Amino acid sequence: MLRLLMAGLLLLDPGGPRGEGFQDDRTAGVKLENSDIVITGNGARGGKADGYRVKRPCWYEPGPDAGQMAKTQEELRAQWFHQNPRGTEEQFQKFLKQFKDKVGEQGRWWKPAYNASDPKGYACWGGLNPFVWVPPGATPPAGITLEELYQIARAALTVPEPQIKLNPDAKSYVNLPTWVWLDGVGQTSRSVTASLPGIMSATVTAQLEDIKIDAGTKEAEVRENCGSAGKPYVRGGEFTCGVRYLRASVNEPRKVYVLTVTTVWPVEADADDDVVPFAYDPIEAGGTRDVPVGEVQSTVQGD
Repeated sequence: MLRLLMAGLLLLDPGGPRGEGFQDDRTAGVKLENSDIVITGNGARGGKADGYRVKRPCWYEPGPDAGQMAKTQEELRAQWFHQNPRGTEEQFQKFLKQFKDKVGEQGRWWKPAYNASDPKGYACWGGLNPFVWVPPGATPPAGITLEELYQIARAALTVPEPQIKLNPDAKSYVNLPTWVWLDGVGQTSRSVTASLPGIMSATVTAQLEDIKIDAGTKEAEVRENCGSAGKPYVRGGEFTCGVRYLRASVNEPRKVYVLTVTTVWPVEADADDDVVPFAYDPIEAGGTRDVPVGEVQSTVQGD
């Protein structure tokens, strides 16, 4: 149900239908207010985003047709009089007339929505008209486009934070191969679809492709033939993904090296270049592990 009422210059705070992407304590990508956009997909929850922002903080979205809008506004009689305690029946009927006059015409009423995670979103929304009548096949100025729907899907896309496994796990030693892989990777494809049901839809997909390793020191040999998730330790296996430390960590802060593993997820849209005329940067998600590195002590016996 729409909850925007208009009488003269009256425009209430939005609180109607909403589609909501992720928002956590570190990064906010998109939080849609008064929006009919529906966000779905395994990439919309339970992960980490890269801070991609929707470029426009507010926009118009297609709303109901003329008949639906007239019916909805008439059902909001009580709310109209609550917001206009001195209003008369004549004034309410005048308010309704703008909607009833469109009944039978082809087209839709478009309504404003905004990205609440953008500091400019609310002010931008306040500058838009509460209702805009749009003929079939047309888009009003500031009306949402398919390209912007892709941006919303991209902003809502998250990937899992890497859970790093090592062997040896508790402590490594100089010149000893330290194998690196990811634990519980799960699905290596993450997608988000942003849709205005029955009108248009946009899907973006991130595919886990590679991992990058930072040993935390230049005194190390790094091997990054890792595939998408590293190589779990196999006794007698070939060491292709991990770190061989060349110096002990005793002189480092906290006496450990901080190893960083970054997963790389290229992102593609299910559209051609005419719709999305640019490439998305990959999503990169990093995790760290403390690695204490000791020296193997040998005993030299004399004659």
